[in-house]
Amino acid sequence: MDDPATHGRPRLVDVVVAGHRGDAETARRALDSDDPRLREVALGALARTGELEATTVERLLREDPDPAVRRRACDLSARLPVSRPLLAALVAALGDPDVLVVEAACWALGESPSAPVDGLVHTARSHPDARAREAAVAAIGSIGDPRGLPAVIGALDDRPTVRRRAVVALAAFDGEEVRAALRRGAADRDWQVREVAEILLEGDPEEEEAP
Repeated sequence: MDDPATHGRPRLVDVVVAGHRGDAETARRALDSDDPRLREVALGALARTGELEATTVERLLREDPDPAVRRRACDLSARLPVSRPLLAALVAALGDPDVLVVEAACWALGESPSAPVDGLVHTARSHPDARAREAAVAAIGSIGDPRGLPAVIGALDDRPTVRRRAVVALAAFDGEEVRAALRRGAADRDWQVREVAEILLEGDPEEEEAP
């Protein structure tokens, strides 16, 4: 019986096995499949073989019609060398219609200290879904760029899940503005926000020296 993988039509099992066998060619062929699940698995297989290229991730982030594939591309982008085109594709993904793709793009950007924060700031301030705002705030905290601080402080007025993430993100910054925000957090109606704020304030030497 003919093996479908030899005729340009790999099956799901072929692609999974290809990742373990180092068969990058089978995984690449699967990227052109009409089946989104096959394309998603192909990305993982290429990453496993060490043959996943940034250009592939960039193309799928911008062009693939299936959100699961775009999410997977975001996740795997963190394994690749940072480049301007890749960062640009991730920033563009912050405007994706699927909130889980936006979440994944935020996470991937947060993994790169050199990532631009403007898109994350916009997402943190104005995305209609709290999951995206929370992910953007977390990414800003991970990057630690001072230009993102106002968005983190502004997130202390958001929903509880976002406020919890914001108070954790404040740990990446310092200064009186940050201490004032932490004092606000210490009086938050959510006990988890209060707890983190209090811990951070207790560890601040300037707070300990204050009368």
